[in-house]
Amino acid sequence: MIRFEHVIKYFGERKVLDSVNFKVERGETFVIVGFSGAGKSVTLKHMIRLLTPDIGKIYVGDELMSTASGADLVRLREKFGMLFQDAALLEWMSVFDNVALPLREKTNMSNAAIEKRVEEKLRQVNLDGVHDAMPSELSGGMRKRVGLARAIVMNPDIILYDEPTSGLDPVTSRAIDQLIDRMRLELKVTSVVVTHDLFSALAIGTRIAMIYDGRILEISRPRDFIRSQNEIVKRFLDAQYITQRGAWERTDHETQ
Repeated sequence: MIRFEHVIKYFGERKVLDSVNFKVERGETFVIVGFSGAGKSVTLKHMIRLLTPDIGKIYVGDELMSTASGADLVRLREKFGMLFQDAALLEWMSVFDNVALPLREKTNMSNAAIEKRVEEKLRQVNLDGVHDAMPSELSGGMRKRVGLARAIVMNPDIILYDEPTSGLDPVTSRAIDQLIDRMRLELKVTSVVVTHDLFSALAIGTRIAMIYDGRILEISRPRDFIRSQNEIVKRFLDAQYITQRGAWERTDHETQ
């Protein structure tokens, strides 16, 4: 679905991605973890061509995203929905208008059809009855869910999540995890999640990739990731008090 081939990216003289190779399979939840500054968000931005590699290629399906331009780039980007770290809601717009915005800007749908679609997506993220609320009236978790409703309102094939549990308490974070997993199962979407939250990564990921100093150190299923013998991966696990026993050992999200 998404393929990186020997991707290298420099910011000035600093190499922020160093020959990155991986493939995200259709329908999976591919989670990218790592320490701050490791290259997680840079990798995510390359997927929708917000950044362009200096060397290497990025494919979406069989099409080359890394050199796409004009109408081709617009068409490829329409395959994606994105939940930003801070939800990126427009504070002067209601919940309904925030979610409806992509439909109004990119389609010729009638007002009635837009209303029906927005209400459907708000129900999918468990936000019935808040369409008239303003972003300032919402909790952090509700803002994330509004952002997710907007991300899925165009029925994308792929959803990108940038630190979806950042700034949330543990209970709300786990509720967001459950919602991400539900989106994969109900909407049959491919998901790519960038997070520093290992509890989240282990709970929702079909595979986890750890990036360190611009390089991919390991890609494996959650149950194998927590048993990694790589010293850097082990240090990352230890820093969040992850042991080999926990709720992430369930396998239902790997087999469904």
